[in-house]
Amino acid sequence: MTEERVEHLLAEVQDEFGVIRVLEVADYRFLEFGDAIEQSCVFTADPSWLEYDYTRAMLIGALCHEQPESALFLGLGAGTLTQACLKFLPLEDVEAIELRPDVPRLAIEYLGLDDDPRLYIRVGDALELLETAEPADLIFVDLYTDVGPGVGHLAWSFLENCQKRLNPGGWLVINQWATDDGKPLGAALLRGLYHRHYWELPVKEGNVILIVPSELDQDLDLDGLVVRAEALAPRLGYSLQSLIKAIRPAT
Repeated sequence: MTEERVEHLLAEVQDEFGVIRVLEVADYRFLEFGDAIEQSCVFTADPSWLEYDYTRAMLIGALCHEQPESALFLGLGAGTLTQACLKFLPLEDVEAIELRPDVPRLAIEYLGLDDDPRLYIRVGDALELLETAEPADLIFVDLYTDVGPGVGHLAWSFLENCQKRLNPGGWLVINQWATDDGKPLGAALLRGLYHRHYWELPVKEGNVILIVPSELDQDLDLDGLVVRAEALAPRLGYSLQSLIKAIRPAT
């Protein structure tokens, strides 16, 4: 007989977009939006632990850069990926833009988000605030609501401007929904926008992580990526190699 999962409600707030909840189940805490739509999962003992393949795949996108110093997160959630990047990458300046003011507060209060001096959090709409963000070596797009991807995930000018905000040699990492055929949502738009010059990493949660370089002549150094991921594995506590093997050119 399996042990019954006992949920404890730690916090619940209502804002103009709906309900936000923080739940605890055994060693994990969850950030939920709306009607039990899980946004983030945090391993309480180590908030930088990436539980899901899609977050690990986004970290792989970050490792495409040899020496990133700056990062911009569009969508913060519980901040697990932000924490992992601050812990495992040589970052000096990190900016996060989060739509809902209660999310950063709950992340700090209940989900182990560190008050790191390198991290600057702004509250507001990423589509409006992007142009005032500092250019970065890494930009992460993860704008999900309780009904799926935010409008930015299919907004041509926004996605184009994300790439333009990259420093030379930078990488844009997008957590995109997958359609039933395993392609990223908006595949035709993405192919046109980025001239088919990006890579895809499908994951079992039903997402495809897009890894987009800042320039057309910038290539993905797979060998270097493997070496960096291997070197990091003992500190991470897991290997990224099986995910790296799933990287494919744009479909």
